[in-house]
Amino acid sequence: MSQPAMNRVLTTPILILFGLAYMVPLGIFTTYGQVTYLSSGHLPIAYIVTLVMIFFTALSYCRMSTLLPLSGSAYSYSQRTFGSFIGFSVGWVQVLDYLFLPIVNYVVLGLYLHEAFPAIPAWGFILGCLISVTILNYIGVKLVTPVNLFLITLQVLFIGLFIVLSLRSADLSPTNLLAPLTPQGDELGGLLSGAAVLCLAFLGFDAIATMAEETKNASKTLPRAIMLTVVIAGAIFLVISYTANLSYPEWQDFALESKQETASLDIMNRVGEMSHFGGKLLSDLFLATYLTGVYASAMTSQTSVSRILFAMGREGVLPRKVFYHLHPKFHTPHLALICVATFSLISLIIPLNLVVSMISFGALVAFTSVNACVIKSHLFTQNRENLHLKGIFSYGILPACGMALTIWLWINLDSHAMTIGLLWLGLGIVYLTILTRFFKKPIPEIGHDEIDAIIEKRLEQ
Repeated sequence: MSQPAMNRVLTTPILILFGLAYMVPLGIFTTYGQVTYLSSGHLPIAYIVTLVMIFFTALSYCRMSTLLPLSGSAYSYSQRTFGSFIGFSVGWVQVLDYLFLPIVNYVVLGLYLHEAFPAIPAWGFILGCLISVTILNYIGVKLVTPVNLFLITLQVLFIGLFIVLSLRSADLSPTNLLAPLTPQGDELGGLLSGAAVLCLAFLGFDAIATMAEETKNASKTLPRAIMLTVVIAGAIFLVISYTANLSYPEWQDFALESKQETASLDIMNRVGEMSHFGGKLLSDLFLATYLTGVYASAMTSQTSVSRILFAMGREGVLPRKVFYHLHPKFHTPHLALICVATFSLISLIIPLNLVVSMISFGALVAFTSVNACVIKSHLFTQNRENLHLKGIFSYGILPACGMALTIWLWINLDSHAMTIGLLWLGLGIVYLTILTRFFKKPIPEIGHDEIDAIIEKRLEQ
């Protein structure tokens, strides 16, 4: 019995909604206090640094999604380009940030909803959200789309309101207008550390690549959706961070970690009171809109990690009978979804700061590998005809810049993130050692001919 294909229902607008829902436009406030303090009140500059790095890397994702329109994203690209060992290592590390992103959302939902409704324990909200998200993804990504549209619309409306009220409440003198955009020379280290943290804000454009096998005309649709998502999200983050810094320039208030965690509420209270809108009212609106965005991110992040596990199951590095299996009716990787939901139960006990520390490492490793894949696959393998000035610039210099910038941010990560990430990578090597019986057996992988057949079949559908 042949494996049914995933339903190809996704278009550019749907993928952009998917990416924005994954990012959570209001998610800027999750790390607002931390990065505002690290950057000494120059959060927009930190976002610009991150956006430059993301732009180069997004170009590389566009190149690879056109060449290899497969589920699996960085894992599939690395497996095909550098072989099974590198592919497995990148895929294993990539799973780290994808697997814990749904958990971050569930933990946040539990914490905030429990604060709003203390009679209900946090675990009750976590379980309810986890079950409903899994059901929506189980049925199929087409059903998730109208939910994403509704939740994104709510966030856009609130962002518009916040920007208007922030400008009404801010000191718009020339000195204050320039303050968030004029860092001092001795603040470079803090800006880089903050930019490394902000990589989390852009985890969404790469998730689009995991939907390749459910996308119409994937080789053209994916690159367009990836770049538009980066541009739209970057513009949203820059405008919000700039207006928020204008309305609340006292970045020194966020020196304590406890103040950093509640910085968003301090800003909402300040903006609401100074604009005569009402601090409590604006805070309540923010929480309601923010939590709906977090719910949308939980849906999309669970979708993405299930597709990566699906790809790893296809290659055989994970059990094929479990992960490379589609529901006969809904054509979704339902067993992979159930496994992700089961793993997400640790959100009932794990602290939020620990989850956050486990994400950036995997994201930056994946970004670095995709940039490297472009260089090798386009200049040193079957596409050696690209060895001309334009080809060297597009497939050599640009991805090399992206790779250098991601490594630059990677070495500026928090030490806890580095430690946990390396431990996770070590665990993966142990698993690989067992899988290959101390490397006496080859690492399971799909051969190039079989991958080419899959790609051709996907492109024809």
